[in-house]
Amino acid sequence: MVFLRSLLFNIAFYGFTALISLAALPLLAAPPAAIRWAMRVWARGSVAMLRGICGVKIVVEGREHLPAGGPALIASRHESAFDTLIWITLVPDNVYVLKRELLRIPVFGWHARHAGMISVDRKAGATAMRGLLRDAREATAAGRQIVIFPEGTRAQPDQTLPLQPGILALAKATGLPVIPVATNSGRVWGKRAFLKRPGTIILRILPPLPAQDLLPRLAACLQAEQARL
Repeated sequence: MVFLRSLLFNIAFYGFTALISLAALPLLAAPPAAIRWAMRVWARGSVAMLRGICGVKIVVEGREHLPAGGPALIASRHESAFDTLIWITLVPDNVYVLKRELLRIPVFGWHARHAGMISVDRKAGATAMRGLLRDAREATAAGRQIVIFPEGTRAQPDQTLPLQPGILALAKATGLPVIPVATNSGRVWGKRAFLKRPGTIILRILPPLPAQDLLPRLAACLQAEQARL
């Protein structure tokens, strides 16, 4: 049953993704808000399919720690492709920090670039950091909510990875407190996994942290919550 549900979901998800991506191509000539609207349609539809087809329940705890409006800096644990779409549904105007290689993907890259996503060339060193901070300041000034995966890559559910220094640089550059988020998404939708297992995905949004001593405090906070999940 899990295999059949997963097969149906994958067919529906990739088909829906292709449909929205192609249908949204004319929006590349419109203001960025239009492509962001199409992304919300895609993300909400994908989450609905995950619930309906795979029997996945989604629980979001700690919404009170998200600002009602205006800029935010969200440092989320990354275990699954699920994490790359759920924030489009949770905050009004999100912007992901993503690796630059993704912008080279036809159609997807065009949409992500037009939507104002922040890309990082991890091979460019100091130049990449300057670009990241410039784009983050612009997003903050526009009142957008920046989502970064501070470990820099997807982790297995029980895996602890070191935090990358980009999150500290972002906190200092934007002046925003960092909102940590723990999740168990990898237990339901694993890294590059075909199977999507029925269960509950929990996103636990934690109280914001100041920039002072950020990296050790953020690491300890995320590790403690991951152990509880």
